[in-house]
Parts: sequence; C-alpha cells; structure tokens
Amino acid sequence: MNIVETISQLTLPTPFEIGDVHVYLIKGDRLTLVDAGVKTKQAKSALEFQLKELGYKLNDIEQLILTHHHPDHIGLIEEFPRLQQIVAHEKVDVWLKRDPSFKQQNEQFFDLFYFQTGIPEKFHHVRSELTDTFRFAGEGSLTGTIGEGDLLPGHPEWKVIETKGHAQTHLSFLRENDGLFISGDHLIKHISPNPIIESPVIQGDERPKPMLQYRNSLKKCQWLEITTVLPGHGEKFSNVNEVITKRLFSQEKRANKVYNLLKSNHSTPYEICTQLFPRQYEKQMNLTMSETIGQLDYLLDEGLIDYSMHDGIMVYYAK
Repeated sequence: MNIVETISQLTLPTPFEIGDVHVYLIKGDRLTLVDAGVKTKQAKSALEFQLKELGYKLNDIEQLILTHHHPDHIGLIEEFPRLQQIVAHEKVDVWLKRDPSFKQQNEQFFDLFYFQTGIPEKFHHVRSELTDTFRFAGEGSLTGTIGEGDLLPGHPEWKVIETKGHAQTHLSFLRENDGLFISGDHLIKHISPNPIIESPVIQGDERPKPMLQYRNSLKKCQWLEITTVLPGHGEKFSNVNEVITKRLFSQEKRANKVYNLLKSNHSTPYEICTQLFPRQYEKQMNLTMSETIGQLDYLLDEGLIDYSMHDGIMVYYAK
C-alpha cells in the first residue's frame, strides 16, 4: 500500500496469533526498511513480491531500522545482500547476537519469577516458549543505536520516540511535519499490546514494570500531535487520542477487577491470573501472567495494594 510518495507499507504473513505484520519502506538518503517480518519462506516471498511491485529487490535495501526485538519484527535481517546499517534501541543487540550468557540469565530470571508468582511446577515448561519463538528471528548485530529525540539516519524528517511497554527496546518514529507515526506494536487500533514481562538486561537490576511504562508511553503520545498511525499490525488509523483513552480506560477497568478480587482474598499472582483469564491461562501462561503482573504493578504503584512473601512466594492483598 502506497501511503505517501516516500513511504510504503508492505504486509508479511506470520505464524503467530496476531496475524500479518507490516513493515515500511522509506525512501531518502538511504533506502530503508523499518522492521523485517519473521524468518519464514512465506514472509520472504511476500517481501520480495511487494518490493518488486515498487520497483525494488532485496539487494536494494541499504538500512534496517527496528522498532523492537520481537521475532515478527527482526526475522529477515539476514536476507539483504547490500545492507549497510542495522539500527535500533541499544538493547536490541543482545537479542540479535543470542549471547549464551544472556540466554542463561534470562532463563534463571524466569525460573525464579515462575516460583515467586506461584505458578505450579506443571506449567514451568512454558518458559521454553519464550525462546522457542526466536527460531523465527534473524541473527546479527547492530551497526548503530538510536534513542529518544534522535533523528533516523538518512531520514532527518523522522524523530525517534521511546515507547517502552510492550518491549523494553520499543521505539516509534514521528514525522513532525505532518504527524505520521510509525508505531510498531505500541499503538494498534483493534487490540491492546501485551506489556510483556522481561528480565533485566543487566543481572541483578530491578525487574522492569512494563505496564507502568506502557501507560507513560501512551500519555506521551497524546501530546505529539499524531495525525495518522502506521502500526505493526492491523489497519492504519487517525483517531489517535480516542484509541489511547480507550486503552487507558480498559487497563484501569481490569486493574479495578484485580483490586476487588484482592479485597475478597489474599492471592498469589498465579491465582489472580486464573480468575482474570479462566479460559486462556493454561494455553497462554506467559502472556496472561504478564498482563496480571502488569495490573498488580499498577495497583502497587497507586498505593492500593501490597504484598508479602510466604515461603518465597508473593501474596498480594488490598490495603
């Protein structure tokens, strides 16, 4: 889909429940692709076909800019023969390099996290799901990094906006002259992205709190004068503040449900999860627990709840 003269949307299939993912071709001093789909033959073929329709080939791409490190956004990074630059948030690099020590640290974090949140041992195998999806991710290393307020290399009309929440590496890109906004997975019209729990990149650091980050990133976007969102999934949209207000309200509504549950009974995060997502938690333990922890982090930050440790397991209660 041709959006404007200098940017085009290309849509690639994924094997994930979210469905297709969008990547964006930007013309400028460098021919740049924002995000790179998943590492499958189907995605590569779709990318080649759509590039050809625009008059390009894989070897014409000079630069990749990544919104974040999830597999459906970094999969095809090895498929561009003349690629000169891979640019993203600095913490994307450890995911691209697949550093064994970081993988081990990540596994240790989640082993402890599953225990402390009260997840029964029969579900501990789902930790492997977090790494299994990376068979759809490309491997490599960054040639440059960008962060809040930077301009995209070769495309100075685009400004970098840090939008942590869905991922600790998440960046979005704003074209200030007309309010066009490449949002990755931060703003999507039809769904709220899951604020996914991640281990800290540096071992021993405090666990990130993605729900609080996501809310802050949403509120930041309310002041950016965004006119049109070009998302990583779903259709583009222009009613930006309406969508943001809806996301904040829905999150607060779910947090209120958690608060009412805790007023009735002291509970572990796992117990809360089973009540919030009775039909989904067994098949989607990582996602539903991320959402549950996000609501607990929010209520804790609001001063409405607290927790204590019982035999190494967190038990939350309403104040």
